[in-house]
Amino acid sequence: MDLHTLLTVAVFAPLVGAIVAGLFGKRIGAIPSQAVTTGLLFLSCAIAWYAFAQHTWGGAENTLVELFRFIHIGEFQSTWSIRFDALSAVMLVVVTTVSALVHLYSWGYMAEDPGRPRFFAYLSLFTFAMLALVTANDFMQLFFGWEGVGLASYLLIGFWFHKATANAAAIKAFVVNRVGDFGFALGIMTVYWMFGTIRFDELFPLINGVAANQRWDFIGYSWSAMDLAAGLLFIGAMGKSAQFFLHTWLPDAMEGPTPVSALIHAATMVTAGVYMVCLLSPLFEHAPIAKDIVTIVGAVTALFAATVGLAQNDIKRVIAYSTCSQLGYMFFAAGVGAYDAAMFHLFTHAFFKALLFLGAGSVIHGMHHEQDMRAMGGLRKYLPLTYGAMTIGTIAITGLGIPSLHLGFAGFYSKDAIIEAAWAAGADNNAAMFAFWVGLMVAGLTAYYSWRLAFMTFEGTKKWEQAHAHHGDDHASSAQHESHSEPDLSHHDDHGHGHGHHKPHESPASMLIPLAVLSVGAIAAGFLFFPYFLGDHKAEFWNGAIYGIGGHGAEGAHGGEHGAHHPPAWVLWAPLVFSVTGLLVAAWFYLVKEGSAKRMAERGGPLHSFFYNKWFFDELYDLVFVRGAKVLGDLFWKGGDQNIIDRFGPNGTAWASLFTAGRLSRIQSGYVYHYAFVMLLGVAGLLTFAFWLMGA
Repeated sequence: MDLHTLLTVAVFAPLVGAIVAGLFGKRIGAIPSQAVTTGLLFLSCAIAWYAFAQHTWGGAENTLVELFRFIHIGEFQSTWSIRFDALSAVMLVVVTTVSALVHLYSWGYMAEDPGRPRFFAYLSLFTFAMLALVTANDFMQLFFGWEGVGLASYLLIGFWFHKATANAAAIKAFVVNRVGDFGFALGIMTVYWMFGTIRFDELFPLINGVAANQRWDFIGYSWSAMDLAAGLLFIGAMGKSAQFFLHTWLPDAMEGPTPVSALIHAATMVTAGVYMVCLLSPLFEHAPIAKDIVTIVGAVTALFAATVGLAQNDIKRVIAYSTCSQLGYMFFAAGVGAYDAAMFHLFTHAFFKALLFLGAGSVIHGMHHEQDMRAMGGLRKYLPLTYGAMTIGTIAITGLGIPSLHLGFAGFYSKDAIIEAAWAAGADNNAAMFAFWVGLMVAGLTAYYSWRLAFMTFEGTKKWEQAHAHHGDDHASSAQHESHSEPDLSHHDDHGHGHGHHKPHESPASMLIPLAVLSVGAIAAGFLFFPYFLGDHKAEFWNGAIYGIGGHGAEGAHGGEHGAHHPPAWVLWAPLVFSVTGLLVAAWFYLVKEGSAKRMAERGGPLHSFFYNKWFFDELYDLVFVRGAKVLGDLFWKGGDQNIIDRFGPNGTAWASLFTAGRLSRIQSGYVYHYAFVMLLGVAGLLTFAFWLMGA
């Protein structure tokens, strides 16, 4: 088969798996459902890697496969297509690799769950929607995939629908994303209003023309249409990628099964916003105000999430806030014009973040579904393979490496490139310089909370023995215990909280094999692919997929500009210094002076409370939006509808009718002289009327 046919198979194979498992799963059983969906995902993954290799080393050209008409209404036309270039090739590899490994991992993790066919159907449906998104050639297909991953994430987060917290988290994710999607839809409308097309291959050549200088007069101000369109589109990215103000759904999404966390929040759904900004780099390069907004929001998100991650005790929530922080890095990289560095960090992040999430799932599985790190410790002996994998992931995310030798794990290459790009752009851009300093600070915070997680989980005293000793009383009910443990299903033999006397154990092979594969990626992805994403071969690799690198070729483009700068030595070494400092501080508090951090946390304090309660965003949003909406609803319902509309409308009319009928009913007394009197009044009235007519 040719590459076009193979790409079509890769995109639609997960949809076939979702249909088979979703519609026939109960009939064919759990094992066949798992086998079909997992097999089709590995098929898609193999094709994706083949296509990536053909693009990178085989000389495959950018291509467009148009499959069928999607929406054709007058001049508004959308065709379902598969766009193949460097961006889509990278995303195809990321999405299918992580999804295939998550499918395999779920064989062990979800082994005792009765809803496995439904779970695997949701996973495959999510993957199909994501593949439709990353291969779209116009905004309508992009929007279809955008909303598809939102729907699938709602189903996956709320998979354990018998848990009230899971239902609430699913609804929260859905509603918060609708806020961002509203801005995204307005952005698409603005682009169509400006250019008369939603097809990317038609849109990008037009941006350098007259349309790029359009302005829009509104409420007495003249707005740059390009900044307006880019800003609205970025609002959609903020929701999907959990950026500051629209981030609150991401940590709560940990209520879904751990494989869901790895799939949605490590490499796929949350990176859709970053991918969209990089895809639309020709538009953002002509929207300087929007780019500065992207830079500042990304930097603030990185700092916010890192500070919150310092104080969390649920192992999955720490990694969730880590995801939020790393996405901030990607966005401020795109904001300073380093779209290639943003995509490279997206690529490397997929490996080490999926590794950390699945490693956390292995810990939770081995700890009989315990998620609170304060009830762990000393697990290195009992989970040696999981320990090794998570240590690799921790080294990768903290960006440890040797700048002089340009040698390190995956995160070293991509994170340092982002920080260097921010420094280079900061020479004439205050937003970029702000992002540079924030990026350095966050590097230290990332190292601290990442090694804190590793030390609390695998090193030190076996706190789970103490927890098991009085599991039935104060541990389970302690106000300090915040574990959001995954449900203890009644059919679990020895993986529930009720069986806390069992020792931790290593996970089955189906869970360890994905950890091994992802470990290889976390180690080698940066070293192997740096020359193509950011190095000497980047022009041939990107081949116009990113503005200013081998195509779209406007002069003065910022894409890839950071590569031409040679930062001073202190800029090269500063990320390592901050990361090592974070590591040493974590080692002091959790290894050398074990227990000191716990005592500090118990004493509390305003700063710890501020971080522990996530800057009080949930409380603020509850007060302003939830309670505010209730107050507003009561005002309109009780004050307006009941007291005004109902009182003077249907209720008032009913009261007037009842009052009038009551008075008229008194005439019906049954006495003849009453009726004679009424007749006399009627005759008198008729005569009066007749005389009035005669006089007139």
